[in-house]
Parts: sequence; structure tokens; C-alpha cells
Amino acid sequence: MKYNEQVKALKECHETLLARKNEPLEGGNGIYKKYKYPILTADHTPLEWRYDFNEKDNPYLMQRIMMNAVLNAGAIYLNGRYLLVCRVEGADRKSFFAVAESPNGIDNFQFWPEPITMPDTLVPATNVYDMRLTQHEDGWIYGVFCAERHDELHPDDLSAATASAAIARTKDLVTWERLHDLKSKSQQRNVVLHPEFVNGKYAFYTRPQDGFIDTGSGGGIGWGLCEDITHAEIEEEIIINPRHYHTVMEVKNGEGPHPIKTEHGWLHLAHGVRGTASGLRYVLYMYMTALDDPTHVVAQPGGYFLVPEGNEYVGDVMNVAFSNGWIKDDDGRVLIYYATADTRLHVAVSSVDRLIDYCMNTPADGLTSSASVENIKKLIAKNHG
Repeated sequence: MKYNEQVKALKECHETLLARKNEPLEGGNGIYKKYKYPILTADHTPLEWRYDFNEKDNPYLMQRIMMNAVLNAGAIYLNGRYLLVCRVEGADRKSFFAVAESPNGIDNFQFWPEPITMPDTLVPATNVYDMRLTQHEDGWIYGVFCAERHDELHPDDLSAATASAAIARTKDLVTWERLHDLKSKSQQRNVVLHPEFVNGKYAFYTRPQDGFIDTGSGGGIGWGLCEDITHAEIEEEIIINPRHYHTVMEVKNGEGPHPIKTEHGWLHLAHGVRGTASGLRYVLYMYMTALDDPTHVVAQPGGYFLVPEGNEYVGDVMNVAFSNGWIKDDDGRVLIYYATADTRLHVAVSSVDRLIDYCMNTPADGLTSSASVENIKKLIAKNHG
């Protein structure tokens, strides 16, 4: 096949993928609907990011820059468009941010022509990823993400790293102002900015941990306030959603996207991690906090909310579901963007009413086998009148 014909075939195949209509899966649990196809994968990234289309320089039409995965995306509805700030990972293991948009939030996602150029701080990060987007009442859109650097206290250990919560802000997702990394008494990952001021201050959901991987003494999802977002510092942290033994959040847990405000309280989506014989298992779970006090948990269904199923289980990191983005439409529809196996991005669709019902009417984890049996027996008794 001639070079121009190869290029044409490549572009037609890519356009077919981008235009593919998604389909809701049959069945399900009544809480949300999953969809047949991932909404974004490495194959969805623009061909211009991967190929040199100059025949003289690339006669074999090779990928000059390979993409490995598209995953953990912040989400926002802005100016009539469903926008995701995705974590895109290249074959070199470096992640970067790129915006993809869709007319309906479910399919036809296409990346903007260029990745985001994220300004650096005085100490540049080796890797950046997992941005949470918050449209704050102060008028800015904030992106809070993990900035990873080599741990210079262990110069000979090439796997030793540190994690910081980096903060940037924008009005349009194109031009970004980088602020100082969040300061706190411990390393931070999975930090989320609350969308409203609390007592006149900026509020953060945190995940304090002793090391880059291990939470250590970090007890769960934390909460802290700060005066100045441009030099954010949390002096006092409290744990609002603790870890528990033999639960889906035994090893660690962390806030997903910022919570959704409803008349019944704040809806929270979070991830929980437990150890298994085959490694760590990441699942999603939910909880609700009081409308007038986002630190006070008023409902928390027992167990997981969403897990990898079928082909979702397989990928770079098996048995992982992760979310840091969701969108609530004006009609109450909720689009939940979740990644599986650190490889691809999916959407599940629910509604505010369904999620409130799920949180308020699903039994809490009684933390023992006997408590679980009692919950089942109560349901059986109710169904038998």
C-alpha cells in the first residue's frame, strides 16, 4: 500500500473510533448504568501526537511517540460542553494533562489539539496526574493534582518518591496559573478542593500519609481549612471518613471528585483499597455529609459502590476502579467518569435522586459477619411482609 493510502486508512479508522456511539449495558444494579465501550483509551489520542506524517522523515509510518493509557479524569460542564481533564500516560511512563470534550458526556469524545501546558513550580515535578476540578464560588476553576518527585533523602533508591498536592487555576482550561503546592504536616495525595467557602476559608479534603505509597498513621479522608489559596497551608487536619479493619477501605481511602450539593446533604464519591492475595483492590464507595457541616457523615452505605467487571478488570494494574470526576446536569443526571486497571476511561450514568436513595437507604457496614447476616435477615423479613 502506498504511503498516502496508509495514512488515509489510518485516519479513517481513527475517525470511526471517535464517532462510535456508546450503548448502555443491559441489567445492572439499579443504581447506575454502565456503558458498553470505554469513552477514552490510548487509541483515542490524536494521531498528530503519535505520528510524523512526513513521508521523507517517517517512510514506515511508525508511531514516533506512543501513548499507553488514558485514565483518571477531572470533569466539568462548561459553556455547553462536557469537558474532561484526562491523565494521559505515554510509553515513557510520564503522565500529562489533556482536555477531551463531548457533546453529550457519553460518547464522541475528542481531544483538544494540544495537551495542557502546565506551569512548573521552583522545584519541577517529574510526574503529574489525577486532577480534581472544582468550579469554586470565588470565580476560578481550580485543578488540584498529584505532583511526584524523587525523594532526595534517598538518592540511591530510584523508587523512592514524594507526593505533593499541586494547585493550579484557570478560567477556560487553556491558560493555567500555577500556585504553590499545598503545605501540611504529611505527604498528600488525592486532595480535593471543596466548591464553597467554609467559615470564609478554602476547604480541602485530604489524604494524609507517612510515605509515597503507605498511609501509615494517616487515618483516612481528612479535612482542613486555609486562608490563602495562593499559598495554601493546612495547619490542622481532622479525619472525617476513617479507614476500618476488614472493609473495602482497610488499607487506604481517598476522596474522588468534589462532592455534589443536594437538598439532603453533600454526596461524596471516594475510593477504598484493601489487600488481597493477588495485590491491592481499588473500588469506589459513597457517603453523605450534612449540608451545613461537610465534615459530619450522615450516611454511608456498606461495601463498594462500583468495581471493575469483565474486561474492566484487565490492564496495566489489575483490579482497579478509580474516579476523580463527575458531572451533575441541571435535570439531575449524574455522569460518573471512572478508570479501570489504570488503562482506560469509562462512564456510568445515575441521578441525584438515585444516589441519595442509595446512600440513605442502604445499610451501613456493621463491621462483623453477624451484623451483615442481620441486615440480610431484615430485608428477607420485609420482603415476606
